[in-house]
Amino acid sequence: MTSALFIIDVQNDFTEGGALGVDGGAAVAAGISRYLDEHPGKYDVVLASRDWHDGTNDNGGHFATDDAPDFVATWPAHCVAGTPGAEYHPDLDTEDVHVHIRKGQGKPAYSIYEGETPEGVPLPEVLAEHGVTDVDVVGIATDYCVRASALDARHDGKRVRVLTDLIAGVAPESSTAALAELESEGIEVTHS
Repeated sequence: MTSALFIIDVQNDFTEGGALGVDGGAAVAAGISRYLDEHPGKYDVVLASRDWHDGTNDNGGHFATDDAPDFVATWPAHCVAGTPGAEYHPDLDTEDVHVHIRKGQGKPAYSIYEGETPEGVPLPEVLAEHGVTDVDVVGIATDYCVRASALDARHDGKRVRVLTDLIAGVAPESSTAALAELESEGIEVTHS
């Protein structure tokens, strides 16, 4: 059994004051850091994803350019590669992160499974390399990228838990619905 922690999109643009700031995002960043400090060596591999969008195009229609964003499929520009908004939140200590994953380079991407390392290695290859069987998921946002990442891990045959005290969602209703969906898929929704 090999365990992994997925830290999903704990970036400046997804925390308070960012382009798509989520209430509680900064607390999630600090909480994940505290959790890792309190549980050294708990995970065989810690992976952190970041949206890493192109700044010169609409990223496959992901950025609203002509019309107002609908906040379902189109969004304001966010997490543009090389900008402060794309960086990890300063309260997230990345010292314990073994693998960094970038997703959404020129296209919409919600799940960590759609990303790759800076060297171009796709996430499934990284997981296979480490023999990962069990995954805990934390980060932002419950109802979008956390949901998509947890579902993809489950569909990839992993035993999956979502740690509810270390996530933050865009909206209460859609976050509650996402957690119910995850449970219906056999994902454990629990406190850290």
